[in-house]
Amino acid sequence: MSKPKSSFWLVIFLGIMSAMAPLATDMYLPALPVMQEDYAISTSIAQMTLTMTMLGMSIGQIFAGPISDMKGRKLPLLLGMLVFMAVSVACAVATNIWVFLAARFIQGFAGACGIVISRAIARDMCKGAELTKFFSILMMVNGLAPILAPVLGGQILAFGSWRHVFMVLAIIGLVMAGATVIFKESLPVERRLKNINRTLLTFPILMRNKYFMGHCFVQMFEFAAFFTYIGCSSFVLQGVYEVSPQVYSYIFGGIGASLLFTGGIPSKLAGRVRDEIMLKYSLCIQAVMSALLIGAFFLNAPFAVIVALLLFAVAPLSVVGAASFSLALSSQGRNAGSASAMLGCSSMILGAVMMPIVGIFGTDSGVPMAVMMLIGFVLAIITCQWYIIPVHSNE
Repeated sequence: MSKPKSSFWLVIFLGIMSAMAPLATDMYLPALPVMQEDYAISTSIAQMTLTMTMLGMSIGQIFAGPISDMKGRKLPLLLGMLVFMAVSVACAVATNIWVFLAARFIQGFAGACGIVISRAIARDMCKGAELTKFFSILMMVNGLAPILAPVLGGQILAFGSWRHVFMVLAIIGLVMAGATVIFKESLPVERRLKNINRTLLTFPILMRNKYFMGHCFVQMFEFAAFFTYIGCSSFVLQGVYEVSPQVYSYIFGGIGASLLFTGGIPSKLAGRVRDEIMLKYSLCIQAVMSALLIGAFFLNAPFAVIVALLLFAVAPLSVVGAASFSLALSSQGRNAGSASAMLGCSSMILGAVMMPIVGIFGTDSGVPMAVMMLIGFVLAIITCQWYIIPVHSNE
């Protein structure tokens, strides 16, 4: 297969696949308060609709990664997109909240195929600085989803109901299934794992690798903070600051635009600034901005200040993701699918749990959201300093 930098459409294809998580969550965010009223449920239950998707995605990656190491990348990807399409329709027509929650879990499980396999494909074709550059490009394409998805969701609400959001997601699933049909397999038969036992043994091996697990924990804490922002921001901004769903979608999209901008930084710096240095200082910036955000909420700072601090707290996510994934996957070779699955699961599992927990503390103030974001970023810094930086200190 040709290198990703020579194929514009391949980069777009993998970028959208890797963005299935933000597409399934961000497009739906402006509708959360509306859906809460429609089902007559609490804030925590409404946030559970995000949690179920994240749990599905985290667990789904554990299965999709190893299966793609055995069966190749194309078939699991196609099946995942077809199921994603079907269950999105189920979400659109569900009249019972528990049926809706179950459908959201399956939607996340199916969407996980796009997330984990797109990263494994990148590892199939690249390594070293080239892999970092490619992950950077994927982060930039991925960054379009937080910009466009909530804006599109807000506009759908202006002309239709929240159920129409899921019909649009079904169409996206159909389009990506069609694109998968013409995708050229990136994992030759001779490089595939031969049996399920060998695949299952990969996870204990990875779990004994302290360096790799360090990256897993960095992803876990980083995305716990990020998903806290995703799950709470719509309630805080629409409830406390009384912005409309459309205005919220523009704010969320604008903050998402920062991910597109910072997604290009690792590509520009690859080969000149070490990945672990980019990772460390990006995490530090996020922690400082979150601490300032807590103070801003306590002091009732102007709305513009709140939005600016949120932007600078979220923006380094693309750098953290590109640097950490590149470092973690560079040495995994044939286990790239399983390694990508563990990284992806780590990035979602704690965030899925945190969203309804923060909701329990209430959404009449932004302080609980900001505090949990700070805790996540600080724990990521400690993990990075303890498990990752020392490995590179003698290089």
